[in-house]
Amino acid sequence: MKIGILALQGAVQDHEKVLKRLQVGHAQVRLPADLEGLDGLILPGGESTVMALYLREYGLDTAIRARVEAGFPVFGFCAGAILLCSEVEGPEGRGPGALGLLEARAIRNAYGRQLSSFEETITLAIDGSAPQESSPFPGVFIRAPRLEPLGSTQVLGRRRTENGGEPVLLGSGRVLAAAFHPELSGDDRLHRYFIELAAGA
Repeated sequence: MKIGILALQGAVQDHEKVLKRLQVGHAQVRLPADLEGLDGLILPGGESTVMALYLREYGLDTAIRARVEAGFPVFGFCAGAILLCSEVEGPEGRGPGALGLLEARAIRNAYGRQLSSFEETITLAIDGSAPQESSPFPGVFIRAPRLEPLGSTQVLGRRRTENGGEPVLLGSGRVLAAAFHPELSGDDRLHRYFIELAAGA
């Protein structure tokens, strides 16, 4: 088992630490050739516009898209989630996501800038059931996007709000997207869930 981490820009080392704790092999991905021999790919947080630029420049967008469409698992966190979404909204307007592999809309910086970062309990439904109060997860939000599911995309986690909870974890097949940073929480459940998903692929 070997999981790749996109290493063009962003919080690569935090995900490496989690994979080391879980005793899972990992490798940094910068070029299409780096995808060979991998069982899954993590798209970390960072600056989504910069990451999208490098994806196109190095041809990684095409390479990742082809592999995921063939069943390759991928998990995007914060900026990585923005890359995965089919629609992205920001100050510059609305457009397609860099990879467009998940039917969802990402609204960049919807929860505020860096100084507005916060932690909040999330309820998970990663077993396919409705979110349960017995499965709280510590969510760390840093310049987080708001995620809105479209089409057949499922809501796998919600932050608690007065209206019942906003979606913050989405999934469709082997594509997962989180608005928050589980790698900073000390709770490895979501990484373990992704590893099990990759093992099943």
